[in-house]
Amino acid sequence: MKIGLFIPCYVDALYPQVGIATYKLLKHLGLDVTYPLNQTCCGQPMGNAGFEKMGVSLAEKFEEMFSGFDYVVAPSVSCTAFVKVNYPRLLEGKHKCETAEKAIDVVAFLHDVLKLKELPGEFAHKVSLHNSCHGVRELGLSSPSEMHVEKFNKIKDLLELKKGVTVVEPERCDECCGFGGMFSVEETAVSAQMGEDKVRRHIDTGAEYVTGPDCSCLMHMDGVAKKRGLSIKFIHVVEILAAGL
Repeated sequence: MKIGLFIPCYVDALYPQVGIATYKLLKHLGLDVTYPLNQTCCGQPMGNAGFEKMGVSLAEKFEEMFSGFDYVVAPSVSCTAFVKVNYPRLLEGKHKCETAEKAIDVVAFLHDVLKLKELPGEFAHKVSLHNSCHGVRELGLSSPSEMHVEKFNKIKDLLELKKGVTVVEPERCDECCGFGGMFSVEETAVSAQMGEDKVRRHIDTGAEYVTGPDCSCLMHMDGVAKKRGLSIKFIHVVEILAAGL
């Protein structure tokens, strides 16, 4: 099984430790992992801003770069969702789209493909689980509350494999944190209030950390918490899963 590691722009620029943790964990599990050095943005910012056509060339490059892999694994639900959901339409009639089927978030890969049953090391902390919108409603990492289906959470399943960790969820556990890419720029006040409401609910669980599968949500909430003087830490789920390696 050949794995192409896709590290999104903001992970590479702002949270490189998340990319490193993903690589270390996949290698520890004995996988053949390659990180293509010439990778670029997947085109999500253009799509979010209403300029999808500007992202077509990036989608084409993404296709070429990851064409030789069985899976394209990324520690980002929003970027993974953009590839899976939007690439077939963006590349229709221009380029054969293969990466939409190959792209997979690292949580789904560990849970659904590898069917992980144990993890090394420990993380002796209480963590509050943040379910990012793209992960819930486009990638199926957890059950959306509005669908009234049997509850499941793949992120929680993996976290509970880690020795010492205590996992809790806030009230309104799959409500948006208010980031939403361009939404946080165009509707700043609403975005900030949504973020504060979400952070306070996480704090109410008594957790030391907030964790989730997307750095953009964690970044937004971390910024809100610091501006409001709220004391809680933020960590990507893969950093917990790889702790101790």
